[in-house]
Amino acid sequence: MLTSFSGLVILQQFFSALHLKQRLNNCLANLNHGKIFNRATVFMQLILHVLLGYRELQDSRYYRDDPLVKRLLGLNQLPDVATVSRALKEATADSVGHLRLLLRDVVLERLRSIQPARVTLDFDGSVQSTRRKAEGTAVGFNKKKKGARSYYPLFCTLAQTGQVL
Repeated sequence: MLTSFSGLVILQQFFSALHLKQRLNNCLANLNHGKIFNRATVFMQLILHVLLGYRELQDSRYYRDDPLVKRLLGLNQLPDVATVSRALKEATADSVGHLRLLLRDVVLERLRSIQPARVTLDFDGSVQSTRRKAEGTAVGFNKKKKGARSYYPLFCTLAQTGQVL
């Protein structure tokens, strides 16, 4: 079978080394009752989606039939966009908290393994435009859409590894 995403073989090994699917299962176990698609698998698909460079959920149509994507996720068929969207809506404050703890643990494990002499935190913001008057938006500096309402989330990354905190 042919695949457009042969580089996913490396990610498959990386996810396996991190025990990512099992760890996601632990975080999202309370959301799996009566579901066809395991929520950890849906979140794995979201991770792949972003790593493949896609932003909108509808873009999953570009890899829906790819055999390597299906193999990496352990599925015969990928969930459709509505299922992924519902899975995101069903996430509880508890499950989000567990995911945050997991992300923190992964970053700290990496730091322990490389043992840097110092840790440099890099703070940076990013303008994200919106077309509506949503809570937390403001009119501010936006090169692409002057006068548009935007969010300005602040990101913190570890300079040594590039990991987002």
